[in-house]
Amino acid sequence: MKINYDEKALDFINEPHKINRILLSALKEVDSLRIVQKAVSLINGKIEVGQKKYNISDYRKIYLIGIGKASQSMAMGIKKTLNEYINSGLIVTKRINRDISNFLLPNIKTIIGDHPIPGKNSLHAADELMQFISNINKDDLVICLISGGGSALVTKPAMGISLDEIQELTIQLLKCGASIDEINTIRKHLDMLKGGGLAKLLYPAQVITLVLSDVIGDSLSMIASGPTTSDLTTFADAFDIINKYHLENKVSKKILDFLHQGIQGLVPETIKINDFILQRVHHEILGNNQIATQAGKLKAEKEGFTSEVINNQLQGDAREVGKKLGSLIREVRKKYSQLEKPICLIAGGESTVIVQGNGLGGRNQEVALACAMEIEGLKNVCMVALATDGEDGPTDAAGAIITGETIMAARLIGLNPEESLANNDSYHFFERIDCLIKTGSTGTNVNDLNFLFIF
Repeated sequence: MKINYDEKALDFINEPHKINRILLSALKEVDSLRIVQKAVSLINGKIEVGQKKYNISDYRKIYLIGIGKASQSMAMGIKKTLNEYINSGLIVTKRINRDISNFLLPNIKTIIGDHPIPGKNSLHAADELMQFISNINKDDLVICLISGGGSALVTKPAMGISLDEIQELTIQLLKCGASIDEINTIRKHLDMLKGGGLAKLLYPAQVITLVLSDVIGDSLSMIASGPTTSDLTTFADAFDIINKYHLENKVSKKILDFLHQGIQGLVPETIKINDFILQRVHHEILGNNQIATQAGKLKAEKEGFTSEVINNQLQGDAREVGKKLGSLIREVRKKYSQLEKPICLIAGGESTVIVQGNGLGGRNQEVALACAMEIEGLKNVCMVALATDGEDGPTDAAGAIITGETIMAARLIGLNPEESLANNDSYHFFERIDCLIKTGSTGTNVNDLNFLFIF
């Protein structure tokens, strides 16, 4: 991972590269290839996942399905473990790693979907997936690899609803700052594969679903909109969310009518917890935000910091999250004017951006900018906001790194942080002062990480 930041600005730190090592440690612990190989084993002809064992000889064929940003690396882990026992597979991801793609061939095919707004690739991916599973039967074993981003990457709108209508609804939900749980509640009720829809199509095959969680609380029904699990939400819940954000006049009449039909019982609900098809599905959550933050904590302690994980459920408006983290840094700085050891506080979660301007940025960059404004002038402090998948919003940055001097440095070259924040233009702000963190695609996705350093 590369940090595009002038380390001279961190001259109050004896070894500024320690920060990099802490960040890398957190990401490596949730590396999807590593996690899958650790969780799945093949012993004496049996696939072992958690406490479950599956005798390979009991099945006609073994199929592999992957949906999500981390699905390619997860698939690589499965193939390294099960190799020739996988008859065929289909992986849908956002960006194709050619080396992994070639490794998975010839029996496991990788295709792309669109994210965060579902597009024609997402429709094509859904069609290919439905065709792929059409011949699977009760004598087969299907291993499903689910990770964040899957909701947009594979899209099969309910009958009578167009892709354009789904796209416009998604844009409106993202703009108004709806949470991922709220967005996925609506998606599950407008899509044939979400909310247990894939499990319904796979029945009566035996299904093992391995999950990399990118949602707060690790709710299986919210990760990639729960394609193989039960759903607690209803059509009424979906309609209430549209009302909450006053989107009634911004959503197509066909979508509103479809939700009303669902409320009236004219359209079947999503799969519920007592549905018999779920008896053939087993789920294992392999990685989440807690694993990443704990790894960061342990590495920070090895690097000489006093460290603590303070939160794994950060959520809400990115600006407010940034201000709160900045206020916490101020409080700690005031309380400990002299430190025997530097402090590293770690928080995880997922904030949302309320789009009011036309700039470029992501939630982590917006958190960092708001935090930088809150800690302006503080000495010997540093903060990092990082997307674990390496992609913060529609940008090539994973996040940003800031100090108490960041805002002053920006003002000296004519930047206005207040205007940048109001215009949702954190990317160009941090680009000008070389504070962006760029990692490229990490192959994992477990929400966001925030590191608060006090020296």
